[in-house]
Parts: sequence; structure tokens; C-alpha cells
Amino acid sequence: MTADSSSERRFARALDSLRGLSVGDALGSQFFVPSHYPLLKRRELPPSPWQWTDDTEMACSVLAVLALHGRVDQDALARSFAEHHDFDRGYGPAVNRLLRLVREGDDWRVLAAELFNGQGSWGNGSAMRIAPLGAWYADDPEQATHQAEISSYTTHQHREAVVGAMAVAAAASLAAAPGGPPGPEALLDGVIALVPRSAVGAGLRRARDMLDYGDAGTVAAVLGNGRRTSAHDTVPFALWSAARSLGDFERAFWTTAQAGGDVDTTCAIACGVVAAAGGGRPPAEWLERTEALPDWLPAGPADRPRAPGPHPGA
Repeated sequence: MTADSSSERRFARALDSLRGLSVGDALGSQFFVPSHYPLLKRRELPPSPWQWTDDTEMACSVLAVLALHGRVDQDALARSFAEHHDFDRGYGPAVNRLLRLVREGDDWRVLAAELFNGQGSWGNGSAMRIAPLGAWYADDPEQATHQAEISSYTTHQHREAVVGAMAVAAAASLAAAPGGPPGPEALLDGVIALVPRSAVGAGLRRARDMLDYGDAGTVAAVLGNGRRTSAHDTVPFALWSAARSLGDFERAFWTTAQAGGDVDTTCAIACGVVAAAGGGRPPAEWLERTEALPDWLPAGPADRPRAPGPHPGA
């Protein structure tokens, strides 16, 4: 076992990604407040504290299950989602109902398969939470996509949602590579090679062709910005932004946020990927302003929950 594949190192990388995801999510959610719109245009921070949403809450469950099992255990993941489900965190109606019923003893397999007349959800929910898993598998991008696929089925079983999660996990894995992150083109090429043909994949190929575009609004008009909350309307743009911002967390956030749409989710994805790379951590001041991660999150692999306190890294 190499140092990069040890459980402790995997956990540290995944926690870095989770911290970035939480900041992107929490800060992005502030720009749904109309009075904050002028601040976004000027790239100025809104008043704190910034509270994270369902993106971060579910991502914490992903890391908790990885820490305990060393892989995605679907039953444990569904159970963690249900047990830690906070209705006020901004979950969609379908997932709210699914998690409530799982908590009451129903089978997640049946519930997730029945969503949307048996098609399953193609929402961006399984992609928004998965960057820490990609960082966990930084030494094995193929395994990252496999585990992301498994994780998606607990809530989102439509092909596009599954591929969206696979793409984000692949991007985070490649960004966190032991030898350092690839360039923008290589990152997206690597992701495209790891995911099956799909609308998400087609969007990623368009994103690859638009890496030389400097205006996020123009790119979002082509790729989508999450306004429809579907995976294929969300993931290509978020990964376009992440690919152009590796090593620069602030650039990743502001570029992504200024395109509008489902800002907390696009920023959670882009910032989670960028933070997976060692040089892409969020500024200390931003961490301090972000709500602390929950006290039920383990402090390490197969470890006890950490005590409540300041946000990790703050």
C-alpha cells in the first residue's frame, strides 16, 4: 500500500474536498437572496455565517460511509442519508419523501426505482455530493467512477443522474492525483474517457471545446447552469469551470456563481473538485464564515465522531 492509498491519506484528501464543497455550497446559497445580487456582480462576500444546504449534508454521509466501510455500502449510505435528513436544508420534494420513507423502514431500492413513473430521478443530487468520493480514490479514477455509480442508485437511478455523479467523481479523482492535477484539457478528456455515452457526456465534450471561452455566461447559455436541476444541465458547466480554475478556489467560485442558475449546487461541484487538489483549498476567511461541518462526521477512517467545534481547517 502506498502513502497515497492509505486510509488516512484518502480521508484527508476527501475531507479537503468536502471542505471546499461546503464553502461553495454555503456561499453559493447566499446569492439566492435578492439583496446579495449586487455583491455577486462585484465579487464581494455577503454577511456571514453562511449555512450549507442538502449538498453538504449528503456529502458528509458519503464521507462518513467511506470512512467506516472503505467503500460505498449502499444500505449504509441510504440509512445515513435518511438519519441525517434535515427537511430545511433545501432537498427536493421527491428526495424529501424518499428519505422520510426510508427512515420509516421502506426499501430505498423500491422507492428510488419508482420515482418519476419508474424512470428514476435525473436530478443533480447525486452529482452535487460526490466530489469527496473522487478525492478518496485519487489513485484510481476508474474505481471512483464505479463507486460513484453505486452511490447514485440509492436516490437517483436515471442514467443521466448516474453518469453525472460518475463524471464529478472522475474529475475530483483526476484533480487529486498524487502527481498533481492535469491541465484543463487533460482533465475533461480524462473524464470523458471514463463515462458512458449520455447527454452528460455530450455536454462534457462541448465543455471541452469551450475551454477557451472567457465568459461564463456564454458558456452556461450553451451548457446549462443547473436552472433545470438536471444532471446534464448542471455537471458539464460545473466541470468546465473547475477545469479552468484548478489551483484557484476563488476563481472557481466566482466564475461558477456569476453564471446564475442552481448556484449552490454548481459551486458545490466545482469547488469540491478544485479543493480535491492540494493547491485549491478555500481561503481561511471563507472557511471561518462557513457553518461548521456536523458533529456526526467521523474524525478519521473507522473513527469516532468528532466533538462539535470550529469548522475543520478554520
